[in-house]
Amino acid sequence: MPYQEDLGAALQQLRREVFEAGDYYWVNGGDRRPEEEREPRPRSLEALWEDELVQETGTHSILDIFHVLGPDDTPDYNAVEPVTAAETQELLGVDRLTRAHVKDFDVFPRSRCIGRCAVLHDDAGDPREICFWGHSGD
Repeated sequence: MPYQEDLGAALQQLRREVFEAGDYYWVNGGDRRPEEEREPRPRSLEALWEDELVQETGTHSILDIFHVLGPDDTPDYNAVEPVTAAETQELLGVDRLTRAHVKDFDVFPRSRCIGRCAVLHDDAGDPREICFWGHSGD
């Protein structure tokens, strides 16, 4: 995502983009069902989450992540936890992350259904992007 100071707003923008693109697992429209039994995708995120099967299985995408944790919040399901400056320094030995570091992001601790995010900087040290990653499904 392009950088913006409000990580929560960036997350919501990304969720809207993924939903609109249909880039998520739609349990009621799966390829294993005969064509005539497939349901059309919902027209809104709210309608998507009203579906009981979606509530049980999720979408295996960023749509399963609802909010960004603050510095004093306890990690909980369906949230994204920003990488801290201390983690960046301790685990990668740098003060600012860049796109070149993304390949090494597996060093940051994570749990299923709790995403991570990090601000990526350009060569001048200015924030340019926000990288979200994690696993919300199998």
